[in-house]
Amino acid sequence: MERVARVTEIIGASPVSFDEAIKTGFERATKTLRGITGLRVLEQRVAVEDDTIREYRVRMEVIFVLET
Repeated sequence: MERVARVTEIIGASPVSFDEAIKTGFERATKTLRGITGLRVLEQRVAVEDDTIREYRVRMEVIFVLET
């Protein structure tokens, strides 16, 4: 069986942690993409305001198999 995959980039964010930002991004991706086979975190950043971390952000690739 031949398969073709596609990769798309998303950004997940959370006020709690990088792990939560990944989960938030993944959960949102599952609402519109089917056949997700993996994620790859490309970048981690934090938003800072008034000397406090306000938000954790991850830029990631979502890999999914295209339907035939």
